[in-house]
Amino acid sequence: MCCAVPPVTAPDTAAPDTTAPDTTAPDTTAWRGGTLPGDGRPRVTPGPLALVGSGEYLPVMKDVEAMLMKGRAPRYVQLPTAAAPEGERSLRHWLDLGAAQADRLGVKQVPLLVRDRSEADSAELAAKVAGAGLIYLSGGNPTYLAQTLRGTRVWEAIVAAWRSGSALAGCSAGAIALTGWVPAMRAPHREPDPGLGLLPALRVLPHFDKMLGWVPDLLPRVTADAPSGTTVLGIDEDTAIVDLTGTGLTWQVHGRQQVWVLAGNSRQPYPAGATVSQAAA
Repeated sequence: MCCAVPPVTAPDTAAPDTTAPDTTAPDTTAWRGGTLPGDGRPRVTPGPLALVGSGEYLPVMKDVEAMLMKGRAPRYVQLPTAAAPEGERSLRHWLDLGAAQADRLGVKQVPLLVRDRSEADSAELAAKVAGAGLIYLSGGNPTYLAQTLRGTRVWEAIVAAWRSGSALAGCSAGAIALTGWVPAMRAPHREPDPGLGLLPALRVLPHFDKMLGWVPDLLPRVTADAPSGTTVLGIDEDTAIVDLTGTGLTWQVHGRQQVWVLAGNSRQPYPAGATVSQAAA
């Protein structure tokens, strides 16, 4: 039960940070484990990545979340930040769902209640990210999420943990925010937000099996001005793409529906078990 797409307008409580994201793939380096050439030091590789169409913290996505945590610390860090504009009741709803999923997985829930940029820049909250097995950005308002976290201590801690091997996932708003293109869903005249920029060569439409019914003009917007080398993906509900290597370049489809590679007027479906790569676009 991921969030429904709201009429996205970033609240004034999160002043935009217009810092441009990187235009490269995630900084994972070419060396994929073992020791660094010449100095014998261990090389830590980044953790898995997952982008989810809907269903975070629900039984339908339990296997995906278990896969992301496999072999990692049993600490499940959960950020409901994208739901902060909806109020405390909504935040509690997401944390309650997260607690139930943590129980199903047999791991410890670490709720990270970041409501605004002031809390996102808290050293105390950022310290809770260290040692996570899985860090999850759940649904709500993707523009608010990106503008709240970008350039803060909490986001820096998330990236550092991921680069040290923690898994990182985003569902719905969380999936969109991890890319470099966050559209104003119902305001086509507004410039897209640059997002958190972790996956700058991706554009993502979660809830894809329902999204175009909610926002019919979104598909032309997401494909028309995509820069060369950009992969545009539609991810159906209760479906995820997972990259266990952490490079953000090759993804496997998991879940009950499909992922779609979108280019112009074409849509190429990829069922569960299929592999989607940058070259697929």
